[in-house]
Amino acid sequence: MGSIAGFSGSETVTERAEPRARAFDSESPRLVGDEGTTTMSWYAVQTRSRHEKMVARQLESQGFTTFLPLTTQLRQWSDRRKMVEIPLFPGYTFLRMVYQPQHRLRVLSTEGIVSFVGVQGQGMPIPDRQIEHIQNLLTSQVSFESHPFLKVGQRVRIRSGSLSGTEGILVGQESDRMLVMSVELIQRSVSIRLQGYEVEPV
Repeated sequence: MGSIAGFSGSETVTERAEPRARAFDSESPRLVGDEGTTTMSWYAVQTRSRHEKMVARQLESQGFTTFLPLTTQLRQWSDRRKMVEIPLFPGYTFLRMVYQPQHRLRVLSTEGIVSFVGVQGQGMPIPDRQIEHIQNLLTSQVSFESHPFLKVGQRVRIRSGSLSGTEGILVGQESDRMLVMSVELIQRSVSIRLQGYEVEPV
């Protein structure tokens, strides 16, 4: 997959109605720290604009497990229209690693990376379930859309179907209910319509 940098300044973006999405997801050998720890966690790194794919490829080549959620949008130029893959959360790439000084330095030395997401530049681990919920959403091919970040609300779990076990915050009522899934560290959320799904309180 090539970088999406270099789009014409005259392009316009057509918002998606039924987005298709997948993930740039590599399962490379896991890194282990010098002291023998095998504690692996997900972390987010902030990237330069339109460098998300390049960063994911470089981290993968260094042996890190990466996850870059991608979505497909219709982009229109003056002479053509084309479906292109763009990051679901622009400016961020996720990686799974043992957070030790030598690994942190390798990550920060990677071209296109600005910093770890956390406190004062120190990476903070992301709960596995938050990444898994996004991965499940992309795999299911269910229609979704971006949603303002939510942290507080009634948490529910889908009980059946392709998204069984997926958790999020319930918004709306009756036939217009939505499930909002968030990666809290980067304060980004996506939502799906719950019509046809059974949910239970968490």
